[in-house]
Amino acid sequence: MASSSLAGLLLLLAMFSDAVVVGLAMPVEYEYHNYVVTPLSPHSYTAPAADVYGSADAQDDVAMSSSALHVRLHHRDSFAVNATAAELLKRRLQRDERRAAWIISKAAAAAGGNATRVVRRLSGGGRFVAPVVSGAPTSGEYIAKIVVGTPGVEALLVPDTGSDLTWLQCKPCQLCYPQSGPVFDPRRSTSRQDIRYNAPACQALGRSGGGGNAQRRTCVYTVGYGDGSTTSGDLISETLTFRAFAGALRLPHLSIGCGHNNQGLFGAPAAGILGLGRGLMSFPNQIAGLGYNRSFSYCFVDFFSNPGSVSSILTFGAGAADTYPPASFTPTVRNLNMDTFYYVRLIGISVGGVRVPGVSERDLQLDPHTGRGGVILDSGTTVTRLARPVYTAFRDAFRAAATDLGQVSTGGPSHFFDTCYSVGGGRVKVPAVSMHFASGVEVRLPPKNYLIPVDSRGTVCFVFAGTGDRSVSIIGNLQQQGIRIVYDIDGQRVGFAPNNC
Repeated sequence: MASSSLAGLLLLLAMFSDAVVVGLAMPVEYEYHNYVVTPLSPHSYTAPAADVYGSADAQDDVAMSSSALHVRLHHRDSFAVNATAAELLKRRLQRDERRAAWIISKAAAAAGGNATRVVRRLSGGGRFVAPVVSGAPTSGEYIAKIVVGTPGVEALLVPDTGSDLTWLQCKPCQLCYPQSGPVFDPRRSTSRQDIRYNAPACQALGRSGGGGNAQRRTCVYTVGYGDGSTTSGDLISETLTFRAFAGALRLPHLSIGCGHNNQGLFGAPAAGILGLGRGLMSFPNQIAGLGYNRSFSYCFVDFFSNPGSVSSILTFGAGAADTYPPASFTPTVRNLNMDTFYYVRLIGISVGGVRVPGVSERDLQLDPHTGRGGVILDSGTTVTRLARPVYTAFRDAFRAAATDLGQVSTGGPSHFFDTCYSVGGGRVKVPAVSMHFASGVEVRLPPKNYLIPVDSRGTVCFVFAGTGDRSVSIIGNLQQQGIRIVYDIDGQRVGFAPNNC
């Protein structure tokens, strides 16, 4: 009897002990980075003469090898004159809001099966029907100097992974916006050729027969954007030349848009865009027939430090993937409703080394039947947008781990961000952040990629934002800084190589 009572007592003690162990909340051990915060300068910034369009150092913008073409990219803020760093940031976020809104609205329209065709009247009274060529507004943040035609005219083009067609403003202008440098006149170029209305390149403009004009027997294009901006003109064959110190590389017979009617939210300094999308008309796909494989890469360096002295590199060809250490690759996903964009499989996010509950591939995946959701890797969007439930879970996890940063406030230009901290200057401790992609790829973000200064008082903000519950998510170029992004179109994959600028 005594032994059974003792056994019962021991059993009760064991049960009580287990209950105590289960009930205790174990403290989370977060991983932190040291981050030196440099508040934005209150003084106006003026672009140095070396960064102005047409400068003598233009030949140094290109390097060539047997396997690669390297093109220097300039941040558009390096062309700004008499503006403070805070003003430049505010303008960047305003451009970013327009671009992100366009991509999100386009994705929603595509998921609904809405196709758009544009009817235009020519100045001579003719009429043509042309499909809208999908593309994002040319408010991209980075600019390349490229020579067009023969004799060559240097043009500033925005490389854009969200657009296929390469185009620039052309004379005669029915309507042109202000740009840096002269407007290209195709009538003075000996390498210019018209593209016939029934040519394969014309048919490739859209899904519904291309933009041919049978009356003129030439090819006419129109690109329309969700913000109301448009560009229209002739599709022509032209030579693009990339100048380097050791010589020049001429790429002939490329199909480009020659815009005679361009209006909306475009603006200086860019004359047009360099299309890097997945479509048949994109620049990487066109030069594949000239000895380059369908690969390109870029690395955006931190322009916040000094926008006037920073340049990034865009590389085409087999050398695009030459990184050390090698890039880690994750598969891309095709959205047949949005075929231009590069979709990737983001399967999770970590804060302080701890995976965030509520952020999984299921929460972010592309619906193959409706085309809704998914995650786009985009060169022209600045701030990463995540589907609202995912963003909320991510933000709350960051706030919980960032207790050393003090009180959370809403701040930044126009109160764009909802999680900001007043830290002043100097060294602070911030939670580590990683993005996890399919195939076991983890991209560890440096603190400057997710917590940025927004004023001269030392306010820093968490640079992510939310979209609709089932909306497309967009990984922006702020989160891509300092990481070489490799696009292997034939291999249907994207690679990440940190610290390869």
